[in-house]
Amino acid sequence: MDIIYLRDLRIDTIIGIYDWERRMKQTIIIDLEMGTDIRKAANSDNIEDTLNYKAVAKRLMSYVGESEFELVETLAEKIAEIIMTEFKVPWLRLSLNKKGAVRGVRDVGVIIERGKNNKE
Repeated sequence: MDIIYLRDLRIDTIIGIYDWERRMKQTIIIDLEMGTDIRKAANSDNIEDTLNYKAVAKRLMSYVGESEFELVETLAEKIAEIIMTEFKVPWLRLSLNKKGAVRGVRDVGVIIERGKNNKE
């Protein structure tokens, strides 16, 4: 399996359980690895034959930017569902970082892996 990835995708969204978090957008940072097979695209040199990472990024920017979840866990699961369903990705690893959520900690968030080999 080959991996197409996005690193450091920054999106402003409403996320959190506290009143102040519900009133202002915070930046979340997404790192995403998506399993795919790039051989057909490598042979054809045609964007139609690959997982279009620009289309994935645009879809996530739109969805996450308009979302208002309380938990990063929920947002991570919804992102995984979109990627696997809409882009037909059989496996992914997603890191969702909510920088500055805990005083004294640089990064906090979740990492999830979804796909056929880990019982989804």
